[in-house]
Formats: sequence, structure tokens, C-alpha cells
Amino acid sequence: MSRAADEERFLGIVLADPTVRAVLHRAPALGLADWWLTAGVLFQTVWNDLTGRPPGTGIRDADFFYFDEDTSWEAEDAVIRAGAELFADLPVPVEIRNEARVHLWYAERFGTPAPPFRDCADAIDSFAAVCCAYGVTVDGDGRPRVYAPFGYDDLFALVVRPNPRLAPRHVYEAKAERWLGEWPELTVLPWSEGPGETLS
Repeated sequence: MSRAADEERFLGIVLADPTVRAVLHRAPALGLADWWLTAGVLFQTVWNDLTGRPPGTGIRDADFFYFDEDTSWEAEDAVIRAGAELFADLPVPVEIRNEARVHLWYAERFGTPAPPFRDCADAIDSFAAVCCAYGVTVDGDGRPRVYAPFGYDDLFALVVRPNPRLAPRHVYEAKAERWLGEWPELTVLPWSEGPGETLS
């Protein structure tokens, strides 16, 4: 299947989810230049579809990335507060983070330093597993746009493969363990097999 066909399949699945649709529809009201709905609410929605689980199964939140060179906590908090009001009725919390600030707290939380990200795409490139690395935004006309740096093969094959660019091993393994408990159909590859490896 071509990448375009894979993207069409991906969008068909994630846009069927009401939380995804609501965030994409409302987010432009925040007035942010570089924003993306990312991570679990996307790839876990696909896993639920592929494994026949009800929508929303195992999804704890919807990650919302934006990039603003104002790295003050006050500026980020203002966006978080606006988003909390905008998305208050959704079934899962929308976790809003300015990716320009991640390097300020990453080491304390995860035990390894992070270089400053250049934009939201740079942050998505650094997710702990290849199957997580998706972002969806909308253009000025409301049409969805996807960022998928590693393609779709692992996602549709239910493969969890480490992406050691930033996240340390213990973060990958903890996430993979939780996911496997929720979606036992997954194939979790060991830490040594990074995105440059191929499936055997």
C-alpha cells in the first residue's frame, strides 16, 4: 500500500473518533501558529480500531503540542487555561504543552537532558516509540494535515519499536508494558531495535 493510501486509512480511523474531531475543530480558536494533536489519542485510536475494541479504550488523554518561543510558564499557563475551557466537555483531558519549554523540565522528569526542540515536528520525532510519532493539525480551511516521520508500517502491524533519539530505555519499557497490558495483540520489540532496524 502506498504512503498516501496509508495516510488516508489513518485519517479515516482517527477522524471517526469524536474527541479527535472536536479538538481539531476547536483548536484554531486558541490562535496558535504551530499546533498538533499527537500521541495516544491517535495511535491508540488506531489500535482500538484494528483490535475491535470500543473507541476510547485505554486512552488516558489527548496530547496537544504547540510551539511558542515565549518559554515563560505564565505564557504556557495562559494557553493551558484557555484550552481547559475550550475542551472542558471532552471525555478525556487535553494535555497542552509548549514544546519550546520541554528542555526546561525534561531532565528532572525523565532523568536525561533534552536539547531545545526547533518546532513541534522535532518533538514528535523524539517520541519514545516509532508507533507514537504522529501529529494531526488543520490548515486554514480546516483540512487535516498529518505529520508521520516514520510512516505507518509499525502502526498498522501493531508493532512497538523503540525510538532512542531522546527518551531513555526505562521510559520506553514502562510505556510498552502499559500498552501491552491494554492491547495484548501488540508485538513489543526490545530496546536494541531502533527505527533503523527492519522487522524479521
